[in-house]
Order: sequence, then structure tokens, then C-alpha cells
Amino acid sequence: MPILLKRAYEPYVPSDGFRILVDQLWPRGISKDSAHIDLWLKNVAPSTSLRKWFGHDRLKWIEFRDRYFLELRHNSEAVEQLAKHVNHGAVTLVYGAKDEEHNHAIVLREYLENRE
Repeated sequence: MPILLKRAYEPYVPSDGFRILVDQLWPRGISKDSAHIDLWLKNVAPSTSLRKWFGHDRLKWIEFRDRYFLELRHNSEAVEQLAKHVNHGAVTLVYGAKDEEHNHAIVLREYLENRE
């Protein structure tokens, strides 16, 4: 099953399937009702220190990806919880970042798709 990605600020559509918020922080200005989040997995998001270090600086993208992969390898419980949902139907990873090309949800999807 493909893993979809969507900003929290984009409208919900039924084809999103099971929607999982993968941020540590709830997106600003979004009510819980309008977000249509089925599960909030805070513990699969990058650590606070990694998130602050990255600061959405595109020049740090490759190193951020590598560091986040390392965190995910050491966070098997959260990754397994997420993988259970991915294996059972359509899933959309919901994130709050403005940058749609350089964010942790992209890395998380890549990690899930390439794990053994």
C-alpha cells in the first residue's frame, strides 16, 4: 500500500484513509475536529534536539535525513506501531511543516518503505 503524505492544513478527503499525525506538536490553528486525525504518534517524530538543529534548513537536509534514520532505528517500538497501520490499508502521514519537499514525513515514509 502506498503511504501518502499531507500537510495538516490541507483539507481531509476520504481517500486519505487512516490519518496519522507524525509531529510532536499539534499544528497551530487546526482544531482536532477539522484535522480528522485517527492517531497521533508523537513518539515517531524527530527528537526535539534534531528538529531544532535542522530548523528546515535545506543545506542540512542530507544530514537531517541520516540522523533521523538513526533515531528511527533506535525507536523500533514507535516504528512498529506505525508499520501495523501501514500494512492494513491506505495511510496518510500528516505533518505541519511548510516545506513539502524537505520534512520529516518524507524521511519517515522512505524509512517505512525500505525497512526489511
